[in-house]
Amino acid sequence: MKLIAITSCPTGIAHSQMAAENLETTGETMGHDISVEVQGAMGAQNELSTEEIDAANAVIIAADTAVDRDRFQGIPLVKATVKDAVNDAESLIREAVKLAGSDAPAETESQADNDEESDEALTGSESSRKQKQLGGDPSKGLFARLKRLFS
Repeated sequence: MKLIAITSCPTGIAHSQMAAENLETTGETMGHDISVEVQGAMGAQNELSTEEIDAANAVIIAADTAVDRDRFQGIPLVKATVKDAVNDAESLIREAVKLAGSDAPAETESQADNDEESDEALTGSESSRKQKQLGGDPSKGLFARLKRLFS
């Protein structure tokens, strides 16, 4: 499946780059063709071409800043934070693939935004299972990646 993504944080130096790298490597590992544009204070890097956008089955926007979505009209869109892409890119990619292959709404927001509301409805063991799922894979987290980088 052909996916495109945009990562964006206010400075665009560290977190946007880590999110982009995680989306690219996770997407390729899952067997998808993925292109990622990084936006920040210095402008856009690896800017998505019109051809890439037209060929895309779904788009992931992992941003902590405003991103212009006009380029992606009619393409299923998953909206998340940069933290979501750094910590759990796999679930964002799965959600994008699911949207691309269904008649679901054209835009969804990552589950991380709605966790407090859904936790209230859970009971005992359901709540503890939900708590274990939060945060994604620890080996893909910021501190684990920095530790590997500097070791």
